[in-house]
Amino acid sequence: MAASRTPLIALLTDFGTADWYAACMKGVILRTRPQTHLVDITHEIPPQDVAAGAFTLAAAAPWFPAQTVFACVVDPGVGTERPLLAAEADGQRFVAPDNGLLSLVLERAKRRALVKLTNPRCWLPAVSHTFHGRDIIAPVAAELAQGRPLRQFGIPVRRYRTLAIPPLKRLGRTLTGCVLHLDAFGNLITNLPAGLLALPSRWEVRYQQRRVRVVSSYEEGRPNELLAIAGSLGYVELAVRNGSAAARCRAKRYDPVRLCDTSRPATAGSS
Repeated sequence: MAASRTPLIALLTDFGTADWYAACMKGVILRTRPQTHLVDITHEIPPQDVAAGAFTLAAAAPWFPAQTVFACVVDPGVGTERPLLAAEADGQRFVAPDNGLLSLVLERAKRRALVKLTNPRCWLPAVSHTFHGRDIIAPVAAELAQGRPLRQFGIPVRRYRTLAIPPLKRLGRTLTGCVLHLDAFGNLITNLPAGLLALPSRWEVRYQQRRVRVVSSYEEGRPNELLAIAGSLGYVELAVRNGSAAARCRAKRYDPVRLCDTSRPATAGSS
């Protein structure tokens, strides 16, 4: 993989911005490769919320250029025997703990390669038990951005940790998905394909015993009304105009959401 003229590293963590943790990672990268361009995806992943980090990374990564390196830290297992991974997926590179944080971007990749980080020559000389983001992930990301082969960082692996996300299930005329993510606006992003809402007269959205009206814009919502809309990520989203669907419904990740086919079934002899 050839290095870009100006290396680009995107950071995603649960460190917040009140403390020094994210700044330390940036300092290590810039001390190693001063010409690197740094982009913050977010440092506001809820603490230790690996699933939220995985979803956010998967939502953001496709919009970055090829050769971008993603340095990702949501790591409740820091200091344990959990591995750290460097990965290449469809022309982009990632470094993160192997705890499911990379699972969504790796699952959708057409081409991927992974190594377990085992080469301490690529790390800082002293590695703490509580800050692998600074001591391992940041220096490895800086070197990955220079185009060094994955094999220089560790041993190849094929398996990686995944998240226990309920899959889509079809039973009769009902397709059941779930809430994947609650965003900062209180919108509920599901794993149901938004393309099905192109036929609103056929599909009825149901959530928590509610029948949810399908709209094409938030402005169509009535006060405090729960709406269903085709979201920008290609999934069905539930929202409240000028409000929070998450708060209104006391929503939780992996709550079931259903699309019910209300069209009349074909009868015998019909064309």
